[in-house]
Amino acid sequence: MSPVGKILKKCLGDMSFNTGGGTINWYPGHMAAATRAINARLKLADLVIEVRDSRIPLSSANQDLQPRLSSKRRVIALNKKDLANPNIMHKWVDYFESCKQDCLPINAHSRSSVQKLLELVELKLKEKIAKEPTLLVMVVGVPNVGKSALINCIHQIASSRFPAQEKKKRAKVGPLPGVTQDIAGFKIAQRPSIYVLDTPGVLVPSISDIETGLKLALAGSVKDSVVGEERIAQYLLAVLNTRQTPLHWRNAHNNALKEPQNETDDKRDYNIKDLLPKSRALPVASNVHYVEGVAKGVQCALYSTLSEFKGDLQDEDELEILIEKQFEALQKALKISNRANEARMMVSKKFLTLFRAGKLGPFILDDVPIVTAKS
Repeated sequence: MSPVGKILKKCLGDMSFNTGGGTINWYPGHMAAATRAINARLKLADLVIEVRDSRIPLSSANQDLQPRLSSKRRVIALNKKDLANPNIMHKWVDYFESCKQDCLPINAHSRSSVQKLLELVELKLKEKIAKEPTLLVMVVGVPNVGKSALINCIHQIASSRFPAQEKKKRAKVGPLPGVTQDIAGFKIAQRPSIYVLDTPGVLVPSISDIETGLKLALAGSVKDSVVGEERIAQYLLAVLNTRQTPLHWRNAHNNALKEPQNETDDKRDYNIKDLLPKSRALPVASNVHYVEGVAKGVQCALYSTLSEFKGDLQDEDELEILIEKQFEALQKALKISNRANEARMMVSKKFLTLFRAGKLGPFILDDVPIVTAKS
Protein backbone atom coordinates (compact mmCIF):
# COMPACT_ATOMS: atom_id res chain seq x y z
CA MET A 1 0.00 0.00 0.00
CA SER A 2 1.29 3.50 -0.88
CA PRO A 3 2.06 6.09 1.83
CA VAL A 4 -1.05 7.98 0.76
CA GLY A 5 -3.11 4.81 1.09
CA LYS A 6 -1.63 4.10 4.53
CA ILE A 7 -2.31 7.57 5.89
CA LEU A 8 -5.83 7.41 4.50
CA LYS A 9 -6.42 4.19 6.38
CA LYS A 10 -4.82 5.58 9.55
CA CYS A 11 -6.46 9.02 9.54
CA LEU A 12 -9.79 8.21 7.94
CA GLY A 13 -10.37 4.74 9.31
CA ASP A 14 -12.30 2.08 7.46
CA MET A 15 -14.23 4.58 5.36
CA SER A 16 -16.26 3.07 2.54
CA PHE A 17 -18.42 4.43 -0.26
CA ASN A 18 -21.58 2.33 -0.25
CA THR A 19 -25.24 2.94 -0.93
CA GLY A 20 -27.47 2.75 2.16
CA GLY A 21 -26.06 1.58 5.46
CA GLY A 22 -22.35 1.98 4.65
CA THR A 23 -20.01 4.38 6.40
CA ILE A 24 -20.84 6.93 3.71
CA ASN A 25 -24.28 6.88 2.07
CA TRP A 26 -23.98 9.01 -1.05
CA TYR A 27 -26.15 7.32 -3.69
CA PRO A 28 -29.36 9.44 -3.85
CA GLY A 29 -32.62 8.00 -5.15
CA HIS A 30 -32.70 10.13 -8.30
CA MET A 31 -29.33 8.64 -9.29
CA ALA A 32 -30.69 5.09 -9.24
CA ALA A 33 -33.67 6.12 -11.38
CA ALA A 34 -31.39 8.03 -13.76
CA THR A 35 -29.12 5.00 -14.14
CA ARG A 36 -32.08 2.89 -15.24
CA ALA A 37 -33.18 5.57 -17.73
CA ILE A 38 -29.66 5.90 -19.15
CA ASN A 39 -29.31 2.14 -19.60
CA ALA A 40 -32.62 2.05 -21.46
CA ARG A 41 -31.61 4.85 -23.84
CA LEU A 42 -28.10 3.53 -24.41
CA LYS A 43 -29.63 0.79 -26.54
CA LEU A 44 -30.92 3.46 -28.93
CA ALA A 45 -27.80 5.64 -29.00
CA ASP A 46 -25.71 5.67 -32.17
CA LEU A 47 -22.79 7.33 -30.37
CA VAL A 48 -21.93 8.23 -26.78
CA ILE A 49 -19.91 11.20 -25.60
CA GLU A 50 -18.53 10.13 -22.25
CA VAL A 51 -17.44 13.21 -20.33
CA ARG A 52 -14.67 12.73 -17.79
CA ASP A 53 -12.66 15.10 -15.63
CA SER A 54 -9.20 15.70 -17.10
CA ARG A 55 -7.73 15.69 -13.58
CA ILE A 56 -8.96 12.13 -12.98
CA PRO A 57 -9.28 10.48 -16.41
CA LEU A 58 -9.79 6.97 -14.98
CA SER A 59 -11.36 7.68 -11.60
CA SER A 60 -14.12 9.78 -13.21
CA ALA A 61 -15.33 6.86 -15.32
CA ASN A 62 -18.58 5.20 -14.25
CA GLN A 63 -17.40 1.60 -14.06
CA ASP A 64 -20.93 0.17 -14.14
CA LEU A 65 -21.51 1.73 -17.57
CA GLN A 66 -18.16 0.72 -19.09
CA PRO A 67 -19.24 -2.73 -20.41
CA ARG A 68 -22.14 -1.10 -22.28
CA LEU A 69 -20.12 1.88 -23.46
CA SER A 70 -17.28 -0.27 -24.80
CA SER A 71 -19.68 -1.86 -27.27
CA LYS A 72 -20.88 1.54 -28.61
CA ARG A 73 -19.29 4.17 -30.80
CA ARG A 74 -17.77 6.37 -28.15
CA VAL A 75 -15.73 9.54 -27.75
CA ILE A 76 -14.18 10.25 -24.34
CA ALA A 77 -14.20 14.01 -23.75
CA LEU A 78 -11.65 14.92 -21.07
CA ASN A 79 -13.23 18.13 -19.83
CA LYS A 80 -11.66 20.89 -17.71
CA LYS A 81 -8.38 20.55 -19.57
CA ASP A 82 -7.51 24.06 -18.40
CA LEU A 83 -7.23 22.63 -14.85
CA ALA A 84 -5.11 19.63 -15.89
CA ASN A 85 -1.32 19.48 -16.22
CA PRO A 86 -0.59 19.95 -19.96
CA ASN A 87 2.75 18.17 -19.59
CA ILE A 88 0.91 14.97 -18.67
CA MET A 89 -2.30 15.43 -20.66
CA HIS A 90 -0.75 14.25 -23.92
CA LYS A 91 0.33 11.00 -22.22
CA TRP A 92 -3.31 10.29 -21.40
CA VAL A 93 -4.32 10.91 -25.01
CA ASP A 94 -1.60 8.45 -26.10
CA TYR A 95 -2.85 5.94 -23.53
CA PHE A 96 -6.43 6.02 -24.79
CA GLU A 97 -5.22 5.80 -28.38
CA SER A 98 -3.22 2.69 -27.45
CA CYS A 99 -6.51 1.27 -26.16
CA LYS A 100 -8.08 2.12 -29.55
CA GLN A 101 -10.37 4.63 -27.89
CA ASP A 102 -11.07 8.09 -29.30
CA CYS A 103 -10.23 10.76 -26.74
CA LEU A 104 -10.21 14.55 -26.88
CA PRO A 105 -9.25 16.99 -24.10
CA ILE A 106 -11.74 19.88 -24.10
CA ASN A 107 -12.82 23.01 -22.30
CA ALA A 108 -16.63 22.99 -22.26
CA HIS A 109 -16.69 26.78 -21.92
CA SER A 110 -14.76 27.22 -25.17
CA ARG A 111 -16.86 27.17 -28.34
CA SER A 112 -13.90 26.33 -30.55
CA SER A 113 -12.96 23.42 -28.29
CA VAL A 114 -16.51 22.01 -28.36
CA GLN A 115 -16.68 22.56 -32.13
CA LYS A 116 -13.67 20.22 -32.52
CA LEU A 117 -15.52 17.63 -30.43
CA LEU A 118 -18.60 17.87 -32.67
CA GLU A 119 -16.41 17.48 -35.76
CA LEU A 120 -14.99 14.27 -34.28
CA VAL A 121 -18.52 13.07 -33.48
CA GLU A 122 -19.67 13.67 -37.06
CA LEU A 123 -16.58 11.87 -38.34
CA LYS A 124 -17.34 8.88 -36.12
CA LEU A 125 -20.92 8.83 -37.46
CA LYS A 126 -19.88 9.18 -41.10
CA GLU A 127 -20.86 5.63 -42.07
CA LYS A 128 -24.24 5.84 -40.34
CA ILE A 129 -24.99 9.28 -41.72
CA ALA A 130 -25.24 7.80 -45.21
CA LYS A 131 -27.74 5.15 -44.07
CA GLU A 132 -29.91 6.51 -41.26
CA PRO A 133 -32.35 9.48 -41.42
CA THR A 134 -32.11 10.13 -37.67
CA LEU A 135 -29.19 9.62 -35.31
CA LEU A 136 -28.98 9.87 -31.52
CA VAL A 137 -25.93 11.02 -29.52
CA MET A 138 -25.92 10.62 -25.73
CA VAL A 139 -23.82 12.60 -23.28
CA VAL A 140 -23.02 10.67 -20.10
CA GLY A 141 -20.68 11.02 -17.14
CA VAL A 142 -20.41 11.17 -13.37
CA PRO A 143 -21.65 14.31 -11.55
CA ASN A 144 -19.86 17.64 -11.92
CA VAL A 145 -17.56 16.74 -14.81
CA GLY A 146 -19.10 19.54 -16.87
CA LYS A 147 -21.77 17.76 -18.91
CA SER A 148 -24.26 20.61 -18.58
CA ALA A 149 -21.65 23.21 -19.53
CA LEU A 150 -20.83 21.08 -22.57
CA ILE A 151 -24.51 20.71 -23.44
CA ASN A 152 -25.02 24.47 -23.18
CA CYS A 153 -22.11 25.12 -25.52
CA ILE A 154 -23.43 22.52 -27.98
CA HIS A 155 -26.83 24.21 -27.64
CA GLN A 156 -25.31 27.56 -28.62
CA ILE A 157 -23.71 26.00 -31.68
CA ALA A 158 -26.97 24.23 -32.57
CA SER A 159 -28.97 27.45 -32.09
CA SER A 160 -26.80 29.20 -34.65
CA ARG A 161 -27.68 26.40 -37.09
CA PHE A 162 -31.34 26.14 -36.09
CA PRO A 163 -32.61 29.49 -34.69
CA ALA A 164 -35.96 27.93 -33.72
CA GLN A 165 -34.19 26.15 -30.84
CA GLU A 166 -32.94 29.33 -29.17
CA LYS A 167 -35.86 29.49 -26.73
CA LYS A 168 -35.35 25.95 -25.46
CA LYS A 169 -34.35 25.71 -21.82
CA ARG A 170 -30.61 25.46 -21.22
CA ALA A 171 -29.08 23.03 -18.77
CA LYS A 172 -28.35 24.32 -15.27
CA VAL A 173 -24.68 24.77 -14.45
CA GLY A 174 -23.37 24.87 -10.90
CA PRO A 175 -20.41 23.89 -8.72
CA LEU A 176 -22.38 21.18 -6.92
CA PRO A 177 -22.90 17.63 -8.21
CA GLY A 178 -26.41 16.51 -9.08
CA VAL A 179 -27.72 19.70 -10.74
CA THR A 180 -29.10 17.85 -13.78
CA GLN A 181 -31.70 15.29 -12.72
CA ASP A 182 -33.66 14.55 -15.90
CA ILE A 183 -32.98 13.71 -19.55
CA ALA A 184 -33.47 16.30 -22.31
CA GLY A 185 -32.34 16.62 -25.91
CA PHE A 186 -32.19 18.86 -28.98
CA LYS A 187 -31.16 18.77 -32.64
CA ILE A 188 -27.61 19.66 -33.71
CA ALA A 189 -27.73 18.67 -37.38
CA GLN A 190 -30.17 18.07 -40.23
CA ARG A 191 -30.09 15.64 -43.19
CA PRO A 192 -29.66 13.41 -41.37
CA SER A 193 -31.16 14.69 -38.15
CA ILE A 194 -28.74 14.30 -35.25
CA TYR A 195 -30.09 14.73 -31.74
CA VAL A 196 -28.05 15.12 -28.55
CA LEU A 197 -29.40 13.83 -25.24
CA ASP A 198 -28.15 15.24 -21.95
CA THR A 199 -28.31 12.90 -18.96
CA PRO A 200 -27.92 13.33 -15.18
CA GLY A 201 -24.56 12.56 -13.64
CA VAL A 202 -24.58 9.07 -12.14
CA LEU A 203 -22.08 7.27 -9.93
CA VAL A 204 -21.79 3.59 -9.13
CA PRO A 205 -23.58 2.40 -5.96
CA SER A 206 -20.30 1.22 -4.43
CA ILE A 207 -16.64 2.22 -4.80
CA SER A 208 -14.32 -0.36 -3.32
CA ASP A 209 -11.17 1.77 -3.62
CA ILE A 210 -11.15 4.56 -1.03
CA GLU A 211 -8.62 6.63 -2.99
CA THR A 212 -10.83 6.61 -6.10
CA GLY A 213 -13.72 7.82 -3.96
CA LEU A 214 -11.61 10.62 -2.48
CA LYS A 215 -10.41 11.70 -5.93
CA LEU A 216 -14.05 11.99 -6.99
CA ALA A 217 -14.78 14.00 -3.86
CA LEU A 218 -11.75 16.24 -4.43
CA ALA A 219 -12.90 16.92 -8.00
CA GLY A 220 -16.40 17.70 -6.72
CA SER A 221 -18.28 14.67 -8.05
CA VAL A 222 -19.31 13.70 -4.52
CA LYS A 223 -20.68 16.43 -2.25
CA ASP A 224 -18.22 17.68 0.36
CA SER A 225 -20.78 17.23 3.13
CA VAL A 226 -20.94 13.50 2.36
CA VAL A 227 -17.23 12.81 2.83
CA GLY A 228 -16.20 15.78 4.97
CA GLU A 229 -14.07 18.75 3.93
CA GLU A 230 -11.33 17.91 6.44
CA ARG A 231 -10.95 14.38 5.10
CA ILE A 232 -10.70 15.66 1.53
CA ALA A 233 -8.18 18.33 2.52
CA GLN A 234 -6.07 15.71 4.35
CA TYR A 235 -6.07 13.59 1.22
CA LEU A 236 -5.03 16.53 -0.97
CA LEU A 237 -2.16 17.40 1.39
CA ALA A 238 -1.03 13.77 1.45
CA VAL A 239 -0.96 13.69 -2.37
CA LEU A 240 0.89 17.02 -2.69
CA ASN A 241 3.49 16.02 -0.10
CA THR A 242 4.23 12.52 -1.44
CA ARG A 243 4.65 14.04 -4.90
CA GLN A 244 6.74 16.85 -3.34
CA THR A 245 4.71 19.36 -5.33
CA PRO A 246 5.17 22.25 -2.85
CA LEU A 247 8.93 22.20 -3.51
CA HIS A 248 8.13 23.48 -7.00
CA TRP A 249 6.68 26.62 -5.38
CA ARG A 250 10.06 27.86 -4.23
CA ASN A 251 9.96 30.91 -6.54
CA ALA A 252 6.58 31.95 -5.17
CA HIS A 253 8.03 31.68 -1.66
CA ASN A 254 11.17 33.68 -2.49
CA ASN A 255 9.19 36.38 -4.30
CA ALA A 256 6.84 36.69 -1.34
CA LEU A 257 9.80 37.36 0.96
CA LYS A 258 10.84 40.30 -1.25
CA GLU A 259 7.37 41.85 -1.53
CA PRO A 260 6.18 44.38 1.10
CA GLN A 261 3.19 43.22 3.14
CA ASN A 262 -0.10 44.90 2.29
CA GLU A 263 -1.91 45.65 5.55
CA THR A 264 -5.24 46.24 3.79
CA ASP A 265 -5.47 42.57 2.87
CA ASP A 266 -6.13 41.68 6.51
CA LYS A 267 -9.30 43.74 6.52
CA ARG A 268 -10.57 42.77 3.10
CA ASP A 269 -14.10 41.35 3.01
CA TYR A 270 -13.97 38.84 0.17
CA ASN A 271 -15.22 35.28 -0.08
CA ILE A 272 -13.04 32.75 -1.89
CA LYS A 273 -16.23 30.83 -2.73
CA ASP A 274 -16.80 33.50 -5.38
CA LEU A 275 -14.26 31.54 -7.42
CA LEU A 276 -16.86 28.83 -7.99
CA PRO A 277 -18.73 29.15 -11.32
CA LYS A 278 -22.03 30.87 -10.58
CA SER A 279 -22.19 33.14 -13.60
CA ARG A 280 -20.17 34.03 -16.66
CA ALA A 281 -19.61 37.62 -15.47
CA LEU A 282 -16.02 38.79 -15.64
CA PRO A 283 -14.31 38.96 -12.23
CA VAL A 284 -13.36 42.31 -10.74
CA ALA A 285 -9.61 42.94 -11.20
CA SER A 286 -9.04 43.76 -7.52
CA ASN A 287 -10.68 40.51 -6.48
CA VAL A 288 -8.51 38.55 -8.92
CA HIS A 289 -5.35 40.10 -7.46
CA TYR A 290 -6.55 39.34 -3.94
CA VAL A 291 -7.26 35.68 -4.71
CA GLU A 292 -3.90 35.32 -6.46
CA GLY A 293 -2.29 36.71 -3.32
CA VAL A 294 -4.15 34.21 -1.14
CA ALA A 295 -3.07 31.35 -3.43
CA LYS A 296 0.56 32.46 -3.24
CA GLY A 297 0.29 32.58 0.53
CA VAL A 298 -0.97 28.99 0.58
CA GLN A 299 1.83 27.89 -1.75
CA CYS A 300 4.43 29.60 0.45
CA ALA A 301 3.03 27.97 3.59
CA LEU A 302 3.17 24.50 2.07
CA TYR A 303 6.64 25.09 0.62
CA SER A 304 8.01 26.23 3.98
CA THR A 305 6.57 23.33 5.94
CA LEU A 306 7.73 20.70 3.46
CA SER A 307 11.20 22.16 2.90
CA GLU A 308 11.74 22.26 6.69
CA PHE A 309 10.46 18.72 7.13
CA LYS A 310 13.27 16.31 8.00
CA GLY A 311 11.18 13.15 8.31
CA ASP A 312 10.33 10.33 5.92
CA LEU A 313 7.42 10.99 3.57
CA GLN A 314 7.08 7.23 3.11
CA ASP A 315 6.27 6.83 6.81
CA GLU A 316 2.56 7.41 7.46
CA ASP A 317 3.13 8.57 11.06
CA GLU A 318 5.63 11.24 10.02
CA LEU A 319 3.49 12.26 7.06
CA GLU A 320 0.56 12.71 9.44
CA ILE A 321 2.68 14.99 11.68
CA LEU A 322 3.63 17.08 8.63
CA ILE A 323 0.00 17.44 7.58
CA GLU A 324 -0.94 18.66 11.07
CA LYS A 325 1.77 21.34 10.84
CA GLN A 326 0.51 22.31 7.40
CA PHE A 327 -3.03 22.81 8.69
CA GLU A 328 -1.60 25.28 11.23
CA ALA A 329 0.42 27.04 8.51
CA LEU A 330 -2.63 27.21 6.22
CA GLN A 331 -4.75 28.70 8.99
CA LYS A 332 -2.20 31.49 9.35
CA ALA A 333 -1.83 31.98 5.57
CA LEU A 334 -5.61 32.16 5.13
CA LYS A 335 -5.86 34.57 8.10
CA ILE A 336 -8.36 32.46 10.01
CA SER A 337 -8.47 33.34 13.71
CA ASN A 338 -7.66 30.72 16.33
CA ARG A 339 -10.81 31.87 18.10
CA ALA A 340 -12.99 31.14 15.09
CA ASN A 341 -15.45 28.28 15.52
CA GLU A 342 -14.64 25.35 13.29
CA ALA A 343 -11.38 26.99 12.16
CA ARG A 344 -10.09 23.71 10.73
CA MET A 345 -13.25 23.34 8.66
CA MET A 346 -12.85 26.89 7.33
CA VAL A 347 -9.23 26.15 6.38
CA SER A 348 -10.28 22.99 4.56
CA LYS A 349 -13.05 24.72 2.60
CA LYS A 350 -10.87 27.59 1.42
CA PHE A 351 -7.96 25.30 0.59
CA LEU A 352 -10.20 23.02 -1.50
CA THR A 353 -11.80 25.97 -3.27
CA LEU A 354 -8.40 27.29 -4.35
CA PHE A 355 -7.39 23.86 -5.64
CA ARG A 356 -10.63 23.29 -7.56
CA ALA A 357 -10.44 26.71 -9.17
CA GLY A 358 -6.94 25.92 -10.45
CA LYS A 359 -5.32 28.68 -8.37
CA LEU A 360 -2.69 26.28 -6.99
CA GLY A 361 -1.74 25.14 -10.47
CA PRO A 362 -2.86 22.44 -12.95
CA PHE A 363 -2.94 18.85 -11.70
CA ILE A 364 -3.72 15.32 -12.85
CA LEU A 365 -4.30 13.04 -9.88
CA ASP A 366 -4.53 9.71 -11.72
CA ASP A 367 -1.35 7.96 -12.84
CA VAL A 368 -1.11 6.92 -16.50
CA PRO A 369 -1.34 3.11 -16.66
CA ILE A 370 1.63 1.26 -18.08
CA VAL A 371 0.65 -0.42 -21.32
CA THR A 372 2.63 -3.55 -22.08
CA ALA A 373 3.33 -4.18 -25.73
CA LYS A 374 1.65 -7.28 -27.10
CA SER A 375 4.04 -9.75 -28.71
